[in-house]
Amino acid sequence: MAEQSDPTFDPHQGQPLLTAGEPLERARAVMLMLHGRGASAADILSFAGELAQPGFAYLAPQAAGNTWYPNSFLAPIPSNEPHLTSALNMIDSLLARITAAGIPLERVTLLGFSQGACLMLEYVARHARRYGGVVGWSGGLIGPDGTPRDYPGSLDGAPIFLGCSDIDPHIPLARVELTAETLRRMGGAVTKRIYPDMEHTVNQDEIAFVREMMAAFVA
Repeated sequence: MAEQSDPTFDPHQGQPLLTAGEPLERARAVMLMLHGRGASAADILSFAGELAQPGFAYLAPQAAGNTWYPNSFLAPIPSNEPHLTSALNMIDSLLARITAAGIPLERVTLLGFSQGACLMLEYVARHARRYGGVVGWSGGLIGPDGTPRDYPGSLDGAPIFLGCSDIDPHIPLARVELTAETLRRMGGAVTKRIYPDMEHTVNQDEIAFVREMMAAFVA
């Protein structure tokens, strides 16, 4: 495809950004929320009501065509370019916007579901810093088995939550285990919860854990 060979192709640039909660300029903390494949920013932003914490701004960017990258997260990484790089750059730009508003990364939670969780976890691994929180609902690090995981930097104790079914049709359990091991090795304070026989969804236990995570660092 021509777009794959065009280094200037940047599909996620200029896409809508939905918000909820406090305005960014008045917020004490921020949650950046990434939706799954075929879903929308409005879908993931709907969790803001269940996660509601005082002082939070919720930001949910929209993927071009409702998809952050075209192929499976287990496919060779070049097959998902340039969409993957465009999506990673989008996260970078939003975090720069958040910190420019005076909110440090220590008060920012990054959350994603499914494809959004994979994207967010890969971003965090490639940009290891002390985030306020990292939440991967049904996701794992991107790339086929055997992809090197020697990411530089330290997560410096950042609280990380990984939740997934043991029979998820899209996210192999082994990849969740690898992700937990990798992020723990990088200095993340990882909590991993595997739910027996759960569908590809988010359950109330996962929501409750994240709500407590958010409350702890804005207290």
